[in-house]
Amino acid sequence: MSRINSNISSLQAIHRLNRNNADLATRLQRLSSGLKINAGKDAPAKLIASETLRSEIGGINQAIDNSQRATNVINTAEGALGEVSALLLEIQSLTIEAANSGALSPEEIQANQLQVDSILNSVNRISNTTQFNGVKLLNGSLDYTTSGVASAAIDVVQINTAKLPDNGSVSIAVEVLASAELGNVTFTGATVGTSAVTIEVAGNAGVEQLSFAANTTISAVQTAVNQLTAATGVSATVSGGDLVFNSTAYGSRQFVSVKTINGTFTEGKDFGVDAEVNINGNRAEVDGINASVRNSNLDIEIQLDAAFAQQTATDTTFSITGGGARFQIGSEVNRQGQVHVGISSVATTKLGNYVVGFLSELSSGGDASLVSGNTIDAQKILSEAIRQVATLRGRLGAFQKNVLETNVNSLSVALENVTASESAIRDADFASETAALTRAQILVQANTSVLSQANASPQNVLALLQG
Repeated sequence: MSRINSNISSLQAIHRLNRNNADLATRLQRLSSGLKINAGKDAPAKLIASETLRSEIGGINQAIDNSQRATNVINTAEGALGEVSALLLEIQSLTIEAANSGALSPEEIQANQLQVDSILNSVNRISNTTQFNGVKLLNGSLDYTTSGVASAAIDVVQINTAKLPDNGSVSIAVEVLASAELGNVTFTGATVGTSAVTIEVAGNAGVEQLSFAANTTISAVQTAVNQLTAATGVSATVSGGDLVFNSTAYGSRQFVSVKTINGTFTEGKDFGVDAEVNINGNRAEVDGINASVRNSNLDIEIQLDAAFAQQTATDTTFSITGGGARFQIGSEVNRQGQVHVGISSVATTKLGNYVVGFLSELSSGGDASLVSGNTIDAQKILSEAIRQVATLRGRLGAFQKNVLETNVNSLSVALENVTASESAIRDADFASETAALTRAQILVQANTSVLSQANASPQNVLALLQG
């Protein structure tokens, strides 16, 4: 080289050394962070994909945590409901014992009543104090609220699930397409006839035999049948000079049967008919006058008023305005990632219904208290209360098993796959990075040596000046 103002060899060596130093710095950064992508310049397209996957991973992790927390809430409610169920069974034992009045003294029945009062107080205490992180679970605060329910059309509304829009409401339209019917058998005549007659009257509750003297009026037969309604499930009315035997409840599972044992009398057996009902345009599952619809957005049970259930081609509407417990179990906040469940109150004033009565009526001074002697009414109330608590427990158990636990399982699988995908894009491969580091170190050392030689080569010009 005979020129010294521009050392091209040195510039080339410097350029290569800078590149190798940059590569060495990159390898050191990746090995120290464990990441293949540390900045957007490392791989812009892959960074975008990686950040999207990281967002999904964060959402999935939180959704799993939410589901597990929801499980804890349900477990808390389930534990309290289990205790309520045990208390109700204890009341039932006391009621059955008190019904054995021929073998118990009034003092013993009174003692049973005192125990029932104590148990009812415990049920109310559990209802009012069961909570999770300050949220009451069984006092009705997590039940759904409604407005505009027409008492002339609907007797009972039980909302198990309703997906409500944020700060909004859901309108419910109930339409009767075909009326419900009672089972009925008709006897025509003013009296039973000129000879004595014995008939067998049967219904869903049981069977009884009734005997009547000759020329007994149908009004007397009506009175005798109605005195045994609780035992048979059959009532009687006089309509237009005819005696009509009716089942006491509507629906295809209800029947009335009249059979002649002795003498001459009308015989027959007839079943009731279920109403046909639409709820929000969906054909409801109907048992008599009880209609229910279950889908992903709505799980509702309605008991129609008997008179309304006879009016075809008519409808009524009401709104679900709020309430229920909402759990965010999806990885994104949207309607599909949220589930709702209603938890009704288990207070003694809520267990039971308007037909048989409420559990509070078993307390001292109530119409169904043990000391009142109305143990049959008490048993009906208890049976309904036990059914309601068991149904609530089963519904919450199904929600926990079929929604929460399966959600955690599916999210765990998704988390594994998404994490694997993100790792493949962003995480550093230590084997390849270590090999690249060794290469970069050797190249830097070689470049440094070459640069030293390139810088020394212009000195050869001095040989031209000698001599």
